[in-house]
Amino acid sequence: MSMKRPAAAALAAAFCLLAAACGSSSGTAEDTAGKAVGQASGYPVTLDNCGRKLTFEKAPERVVVMNGASVAEVSTLLALGLEDKIVANQQGYGRSEVPGRADAIKKLSTGGITLNGAGDIPREAMLGLRPDLVLSVTSYGYEQKNGFATREQLQQVGANSYISPQGCDDDPSKMTVADSYRLLRDMGKIFHVGDRAEKLIAASEKKIAAVSGKTGTDQPPKVMVLFASPTGKTDFSLVFAKGIVNDILAGAGCVNAFEDSSETLFANVSKEKAATTDVDALVVIDASGTDAAAYAKQLLKEFPQWPAARTSTYVTLSDSMYLGPSNDLAVKKIAGVLHPDAG
Repeated sequence: MSMKRPAAAALAAAFCLLAAACGSSSGTAEDTAGKAVGQASGYPVTLDNCGRKLTFEKAPERVVVMNGASVAEVSTLLALGLEDKIVANQQGYGRSEVPGRADAIKKLSTGGITLNGAGDIPREAMLGLRPDLVLSVTSYGYEQKNGFATREQLQQVGANSYISPQGCDDDPSKMTVADSYRLLRDMGKIFHVGDRAEKLIAASEKKIAAVSGKTGTDQPPKVMVLFASPTGKTDFSLVFAKGIVNDILAGAGCVNAFEDSSETLFANVSKEKAATTDVDALVVIDASGTDAAAYAKQLLKEFPQWPAARTSTYVTLSDSMYLGPSNDLAVKKIAGVLHPDAG
């Protein structure tokens, strides 16, 4: 999931699909063809993406990851061991439940790009990167009006463009953990590392199932999920109502106390509504420049009528609450606090 909309990016790349054959100075045509096929074993690969058919003749070698206030795409590539394929990454969060993940992201090249007013890679800069695959969180990342290359323009220079699950209509309110698995599977298919993707998915499913099997209760705890306030002042303008967080909460044996407050991803909750809602626990999402634990304690002190305040029950999380390969870590941590025997 992303916290803001991504800026679109354009790609410029030329595939030399016959490089192996052209570079051979000896051997028969049959031998040369055999070598070419061997180098592209498992290809071509085709998948549907937001109404567009993507075909890959070989694994991409120059990947550009657009910003989109997401770390799902870059984290997925890292989880699959594909960091050497990234020529420019604009995603970063500064925190992660995965040891070493935040530092690994920081070490990736940004391509030396100056982002535009929409917070992402402008068209000409993207073309200069010569990518063969661009990843965008949503369709917003390919809108020409924002100064980005369109998917058609990228295709014209031989570059594939990918939009992450639920990004076609830019509506993360529909997102579930299954979308994190779909992103893993798609990247596994594109880069011919599907076995790695399936192992990660199977491990995640097993961990979530193990936790969920121990959290049964007739009255699941009601949870408020929100961001830590960067100013320290109480702010309920971006309380999660829908989206992947609800699927994660369900896996952890609890429910979103404000799920019915909005049909969109976020609800703008008044202090009065917050004060009169039974909140059994807080899940406060941390990012660079914020102190989630301090903010949680502040809210519990400000709303002593909450059951959460009487029990001092809160959880701090970062990237595992979003689309990405680490949702099982969020499930485990939340369950570990709300259902100690399950964690």
